[in-house]
Amino acid sequence: MRVLFVIRHADYIPMGLMHLSSVLKKAGHQVDLVISTHQDPIQAAKEFKPQIVGYTIYTGLHRYYLELNKAIKEALGGKVFSVFGGPHATFFPEVIEEEGVDGVCIGEGEEAMLDLANALEGGSDYTSIPNWWFKMDGEIIRNRVRPLLEDLDSLPFPDRELFYAKDAFSRESGLKHFISSRGCPYRCSYCFNQAFNEIYRGLGKIVRHRSVDNVIEELRWVKSKYPLRFVVFLDDLFIWPLKWVEEFAEKYPREIGLPFFCNVRPNLVNKELVRLLKEAGCHSVGMGVETGDEQLRKTLLKRDITQEQILESARLIKEAGIRLITTNMIGLPGGSLEVDFKTLELNIACRPDYANVFLYQPYPGTELGEYAREHGLLEGFYDDIGPSAWDHSIIRFSGEKEKRQVENLSKLFALVVEWPFLMPLVKVLIQLPPNPIFRLVYKLWKGYTIKNRIHPYPISIKEFWQTVRHFLRMF
Repeated sequence: MRVLFVIRHADYIPMGLMHLSSVLKKAGHQVDLVISTHQDPIQAAKEFKPQIVGYTIYTGLHRYYLELNKAIKEALGGKVFSVFGGPHATFFPEVIEEEGVDGVCIGEGEEAMLDLANALEGGSDYTSIPNWWFKMDGEIIRNRVRPLLEDLDSLPFPDRELFYAKDAFSRESGLKHFISSRGCPYRCSYCFNQAFNEIYRGLGKIVRHRSVDNVIEELRWVKSKYPLRFVVFLDDLFIWPLKWVEEFAEKYPREIGLPFFCNVRPNLVNKELVRLLKEAGCHSVGMGVETGDEQLRKTLLKRDITQEQILESARLIKEAGIRLITTNMIGLPGGSLEVDFKTLELNIACRPDYANVFLYQPYPGTELGEYAREHGLLEGFYDDIGPSAWDHSIIRFSGEKEKRQVENLSKLFALVVEWPFLMPLVKVLIQLPPNPIFRLVYKLWKGYTIKNRIHPYPISIKEFWQTVRHFLRMF
């Protein structure tokens, strides 16, 4: 079976598709990838002649992929089975009703995609395969999801060559991404994980870890094939359970010995954890602050973390010599510009090496997204969400003035955290119309701090300029 995956750009490594590809190839299927910014996807489809074309879609870019799929399907004379997966498809499976969509995969896709490819290749009935919604003669077939895959070590390593063969920058970059676990037990109202856990309630352990030895083996394998000088772990919950971290801290420095980044959660940070991370070679961590209003954090975001926990976690991390990047949201439903300045002030108190801020986006399927929709707090619908959370908000504000101020603040937020004396000036600047200067300043400062503080590693002049171009395109 010939399977073609399509992504719009190479700004983010498609880990999900790489996992699907490795499973499919192991079973004997042929898999290829096209990156729309690198190659004409319609021409690539004509040349590869796939029997299945697949897309991982995110809210904000979903409309692009739906339109592209129609064009590819037309170019192939309709003789291709089009499938959609990823967050938007999982939490808004009604996308199956769109023209040209034959199947929608809900949840984890390795086993589901393999079952579908095998069935189509063998000419057998595929309509009852778990995790899939299908459209047959205008009728929607809705199948249950299967239990979560518990043994992550049983999966082959992600097919990195699928992506690296098409994007030389990612292949030659010394920074590579890895995932050592899946799942998060917390129920933050704005996050996909809360909705994901509801889909899989009673169908297995939500949080699953690969063994430390399996992770080390993948790292060694990547290190032997590609440039690798800095490791980024993308896990939602890398630091739990502590016993796993203890084993990792013992083996990673000896076996790999490269600086790495991981995410932490304030209520799980303590002296012992920070000591283990430092011993393991952790250079930087990401920590969610989200909002500076503790009551809003607990009631609206369902994130039961106190100001004291956030400040103490930041103190422990900084004292250990580990770099800290915080993540934050402004423009929350039920919030205000005053709340957003509280978030700014809490970040100043944390003294991070970079304060990352996003305009809140009400993604479908999330508790907070549904709350915003049901209470009339959206200016538009999910199709109006942009492809990034940096530019515009579709939340209904008290007026255009407040919306303009919040959107401008998102571009200047990190500068004030770095230089608090700029606060009075920024309160004046956010009154101005949105402009490209704010966006340029945002891009340059973020690019500088991420490269020099959060993910630093020695690079050549050529890679430096490639990184600059790549980063500016992303943001």
